[in-house]
Amino acid sequence: MATPALMNKKESSPEISRKEKFGKWYNEKGIGYVFLAPFLILLFIFTIFPVFSAMGLSFTYYNMLEPAKFIGLENYKRLILDDDIFITAIKNTLTFAVITGPIGFFASFLFAWIINQLKYNNLFSLAFYAPSLCSGIAMSQVWLWFFSSDRVGFINYILLKYGIIMEPVLWNKDTDTIMPVVIIISIWMSMGTGFLVFLAGLQNIPSDLYEAGRIDGISHKTQELFHITLPLSKPQLLFGAINSITNSFAVFDVAVSVAGMPSPDYAAHTIVAHLYDHAFIRFEMGYASAIAMFLFLTTFFLGRICMRIFKDET
Repeated sequence: MATPALMNKKESSPEISRKEKFGKWYNEKGIGYVFLAPFLILLFIFTIFPVFSAMGLSFTYYNMLEPAKFIGLENYKRLILDDDIFITAIKNTLTFAVITGPIGFFASFLFAWIINQLKYNNLFSLAFYAPSLCSGIAMSQVWLWFFSSDRVGFINYILLKYGIIMEPVLWNKDTDTIMPVVIIISIWMSMGTGFLVFLAGLQNIPSDLYEAGRIDGISHKTQELFHITLPLSKPQLLFGAINSITNSFAVFDVAVSVAGMPSPDYAAHTIVAHLYDHAFIRFEMGYASAIAMFLFLTTFFLGRICMRIFKDET
């Protein structure tokens, strides 16, 4: 017959077992979740919840003064079939993204690769990264001195001085020159964060691998680039590609600073500018949410393509 002590031990063993399992789980994973909790909470509040909130509002008519009214797919029908300015915004944004995205991406990696091999790379790194520390509006004002439409603008002054042009070029007012100016400024500003990420990745590649490559027959830097550097830089390339896509489709402040809101003949009108117009000027939050969902799905789809291209199979 079991004694009372043995019975108490048997009764308490499941509870002790649960406590031991919880303690083991907490020691292995729980501490990590505790440290992740602040980030996860903020991610849910400021990213995940707004995305789903915008998704719901995109099916409604909501002007911030009256309760949201469900209207189904009317916002999306109006967006695709009836809004000619939105089609212009798509064309401008795609033109901007196709040019600035690849150029900024490859230029960031190229300069990071070159500077990584220089002696005083910290000084050059600061020079390349410094522009990204300033806002797009501030940098646009600096560049507007170069592209000023009067005779005192730097480029107009040089062109007039050497007789290349007879009248000042209206850089930020002519529909043919507005987008090129925005593209030039944006490319110059886009090489900050991506450049720094590429440089950090290149500096973390062990030098032993380059020595082993030279032993195996690699004789010059180009072979090192394609056989060692690029395969080991896939995580940084993925981040840079997604960052370039996001920044290209999110262009707004530079275009508005250069050409105004709205720009002449909507020559620099982008998707984000169209979203801002309907959300904070016309207060059509439901329609603006539909624009935001279109932009979100576009960047998400392109991001998935980049993840397939730069997927690390090791």
